[in-house]
Amino acid sequence: NSRGTASLLKDSISFTEVSASGLFEGHDLLRRGFTSVKNELLPSHPLELTEKNFQLNQDKANFATLRNIQGIHAPLKLQMEFRAVKQVQRLPFLHSSNMAMDILRGNDESIGFEDILNDPSQSEIMGEPHMMMEHKLGLL
Repeated sequence: NSRGTASLLKDSISFTEVSASGLFEGHDLLRRGFTSVKNELLPSHPLELTEKNFQLNQDKANFATLRNIQGIHAPLKLQMEFRAVKQVQRLPFLHSSNMAMDILRGNDESIGFEDILNDPSQSEIMGEPHMMMEHKLGLL
């Protein structure tokens, strides 16, 4: 029974897990978020993986189409622009709208779910600015 064996292996605690972070060390909500045992034990729905990778799959399809139509230079140029836009970010404790990324993808004129129900003032990632900057700079 492969399912029973896998669940037995997940229940055991490895030596590196105990020695590296400590068995009784508190969970850091600021860096790791909320824990969920259910997500670790049960397999996810097949559509969940597809939904998580939707934008990546969409970009790959767009790049392939662009390469077939205009040649190799067009997707390479667009990928370099994506990489440059991803590097420019606000401070970690401030919400970023990523307007430049929306413009590159052509989503700047469409209204989606995240535009209406994604209020940054109700975000769960808001934390203490000094701690978040120290973590980003590697001081913590």
